[in-house]
Amino acid sequence: MLKILLYPFSLLYGIIVYIRNRMYDLNIFKSTEFDVPVISIGNITVGGTGKTPHVEYIVNLLKEKFEIATLSRGYKRKTRGFVKVETDSPVVNVGDEPLQIKKKFPEITVSVCENRVTGVEKILDPKKEKTPDVVILDDAFQHRRITPGINILLIDYNRQIKEDMLLPAGRLREGSYQMRRANIIIFTKCPNEITPIVRRIMQKEVRLKPYQELFFTTLVYDKIISVFSGPDLDERFFEKKEYAVLVVTGIASPVLIYKYLGKFTSSLDTLTFPDHHHYSENDLRLIFRKFEKINSTRKIIVTTEKDAMHFKDISNLTVEFKEALYYLPVKIKFLDEEGRLFNKKILGYVGENKSNRELHKRKNSGQS
Repeated sequence: MLKILLYPFSLLYGIIVYIRNRMYDLNIFKSTEFDVPVISIGNITVGGTGKTPHVEYIVNLLKEKFEIATLSRGYKRKTRGFVKVETDSPVVNVGDEPLQIKKKFPEITVSVCENRVTGVEKILDPKKEKTPDVVILDDAFQHRRITPGINILLIDYNRQIKEDMLLPAGRLREGSYQMRRANIIIFTKCPNEITPIVRRIMQKEVRLKPYQELFFTTLVYDKIISVFSGPDLDERFFEKKEYAVLVVTGIASPVLIYKYLGKFTSSLDTLTFPDHHHYSENDLRLIFRKFEKINSTRKIIVTTEKDAMHFKDISNLTVEFKEALYYLPVKIKFLDEEGRLFNKKILGYVGENKSNRELHKRKNSGQS
């Protein structure tokens, strides 16, 4: 019933988005192309496709050979304009995902700016001693004011576009026709194995174009880590299900985390908050009351790495809360050795364009 009521608004929203995209297609609205390699990673739905682990994968792939910069909006930050992210930046000033990336890769440049063109221009400021070899735009599929060299579109395997509707009745930011703008389409959060026939069906459903490539990735959860450098969990957590777990999440789609942690505990409770949530005093009291009610001598609170950025910024957590708080890191893995083909494409694009850029600079400076 709610979807029926919201459908007229989705129709109006779809018309507006179509006109905007058409204006860019006809070059009435201008798009900026930079002379540095630009990789855009985004989705066509609202949240929950695993953008940050995919950004981290590409950063990790490129960081040994190239100078890297990432740029995102810094969703739900309480600042405006261009801000360079440092490892000690307050999460409220830069956003949780950019701070997570900076803490994990302190050697790269991480910035936030709601105007992506302005953001890239500041990152590439010629007055700086060193500028990046590649810029990675996080959550930028809809930001058509920049023309990326590689446009990566992520689709949740468990909630495919054909089953969804435009906002506000559904989660689609724009119509499925706009998938044509992607060079690479990745189905994320896949099961560990996908049969050849399922692959062909999914390839047909996205109407893959000759210039597009399709990949599949799955989430891989790493060792559970204390948020505040507390004691490590002993092996009984994974082997004997002796711990009770309260899972606290502020992400768009926590179901897979619940399923994963449920394999290692006989007592799983959950508290779900909105995506990118800033935890208040009331939230903390709610979490700890629920934790105290768990009838077990072995119990922990597990959150996400993104949520851990928020908890680390809270100064008045009790010692007991800190000792109980852990986070679950996550990364992505390509299925069936597809990662080698993906890696080759990304490395080749950045390497070739970096070389062309350096050659152009030498010619302009009169060097032989």
